[in-house]
Amino acid sequence: MLYERLVQKNDEAVRQGLPRQILEPESRYYGGTVDPSTGIAWVNHTSGTPTDMCNWGTALVNPDSAFYQDKELLERLLLASKFVLRNQHADGSISPGWTNYHSPPDTAFVVVGYSQLYELLDRSGWEPLRPVLENMRLFLERTLPALVTGGCHTPNHRWVLCAALGCLHKLFGGEALLMRADEWLAEGMDITPDGEWTERSNGIYSAVSDIMLIYAARLLDRPELLEPVRLNLRMMVYLVHPSGEVVTDYSGRQDLGHFHNLSPYYLPYAMLAFQDGDPLLAGMAELAGQALEDPGVASVNVLVRMLLEPELRGPFAPDGISAADAVPTKYEKVLNGEFLRGGYLEQMEAAGHHGRIFHSRLHTDFGAPVARIRDGHTSVTLMTETPSFFALRHGSTRLLAVQASSYFTPGYVPMQDMKRLEGGGYILSGEQKKGYYGPVKPELLPASSTTPISPWYLLPHQSRELTHEQTFGVEIEAIPSEDGQNWRLHIAAEEAADVMTQLSFVFGSEGEITSGELLEAGPDRWLWSGGTLRYECGEDWIELEGAELAHLSLSVREANLPSSCKVVLLNLLTPFDKTITIRLSPQA
Repeated sequence: MLYERLVQKNDEAVRQGLPRQILEPESRYYGGTVDPSTGIAWVNHTSGTPTDMCNWGTALVNPDSAFYQDKELLERLLLASKFVLRNQHADGSISPGWTNYHSPPDTAFVVVGYSQLYELLDRSGWEPLRPVLENMRLFLERTLPALVTGGCHTPNHRWVLCAALGCLHKLFGGEALLMRADEWLAEGMDITPDGEWTERSNGIYSAVSDIMLIYAARLLDRPELLEPVRLNLRMMVYLVHPSGEVVTDYSGRQDLGHFHNLSPYYLPYAMLAFQDGDPLLAGMAELAGQALEDPGVASVNVLVRMLLEPELRGPFAPDGISAADAVPTKYEKVLNGEFLRGGYLEQMEAAGHHGRIFHSRLHTDFGAPVARIRDGHTSVTLMTETPSFFALRHGSTRLLAVQASSYFTPGYVPMQDMKRLEGGGYILSGEQKKGYYGPVKPELLPASSTTPISPWYLLPHQSRELTHEQTFGVEIEAIPSEDGQNWRLHIAAEEAADVMTQLSFVFGSEGEITSGELLEAGPDRWLWSGGTLRYECGEDWIELEGAELAHLSLSVREANLPSSCKVVLLNLLTPFDKTITIRLSPQA
């Protein structure tokens, strides 16, 4: 059972966390727990002391734990609560130890986790916890000014702040907290009708938006906030590979191309499966629970919520029925295919920011179409507005990315449009433009242009006339065989002439390249000049045909190839009309 496994994992986390606590009173980190990756004790919701406090606190109040009401662990928890208080800034915020300093959203993450732990410890009624609770309450109270006035960096931060404001309102009341949450919520939901959040971050931030909006819906009495969460959770049904790996090939955040599983989605799926009685959500909750290796970080600690809400332990399906049976394993789904993205982009000029935004990014790839095809153990992703346009999983083999890059811009050539073909398959296209700029008209020149020093950065470059603009376009047809076991990639480009282009085929490091005429281009990098390329992992394999070596460049500037992968490069020169055939090993 999941609950019993998490209790055991939590006890293991307690044993691992105790030796990391700094017990020397003269240390500035006295009472904090050291983050193994940096060697420093932090106050943050991931690798910081609040997460260890959640592990320790749940163990102390859970009769099923080996550490239930353990006096030594209680003393350690008290020391940790004092450390958190000492390391809170005067403005009520915390600095998590990486890029954000005096950060309202990172403070909000801690508040969400800390307030849930506070509620759990307070509910226990165990009097020896009172000094810990007083420290925790004081920390939470001190965050009020930062969260009532503080801003954010990214779209999902708004919903984290709303959840934290709801947590604080539950504890302390106050209209200012509700008014601030209303200001954030008035900006509207940044989600497409198919359920995709702005950041397209299936591995990290989609799950963050989901759980934080669930908290906000409950605490702020805004049940309508659950609707976008339901959209995203239903979309995620189609964004999981057969191995349980979540599709991150097109993410707009740091999970791009990295391995993530469904575990961060357990709480959103479990909460709404229980509330809605939806067998699909129940099935996804079951799959997410199977992926859980530990209770999680402070802000989304699953064991804390299970102790607060025992119904979240599951199961969510009727007796004798596997909820996972409700989750499809064979489908073809286009996400955002009908989304009128172009219309929204046309309105961007009227927004008045002129494409300039500081400390964040505009995420103009929001709502770009993605196609997902799955048939048992084979999983394919076609995507736009990302360095990769094709990715494939087949059994234990992983073709992590197929990318097109060129010296035209230079760098990767993202596909901007995707259309589904009537006979099966897809056509993707991408276009880039590049030109030159004439002299600034004399009447527009600044005064500095007539002085001995005329800095380039003082010239009104926006007034220059565009000349000799060139266009480079790539079109790709991705056509599956009737049984879905093979794919044909037809890639064509005509103008501009003599553009050195490179296709990169990125394979998982766990397999081996066993055939093909290859020239070494660096560690785990090869130029593919001829023969059938074969990549094997275990009993499974992928074969490619269509080698070419039209030029000898080992890489394209600005197109940084991933590390810890095996990369095969195919060099083309415009105009070209190239077909790559992908064959897959038979599946039992």
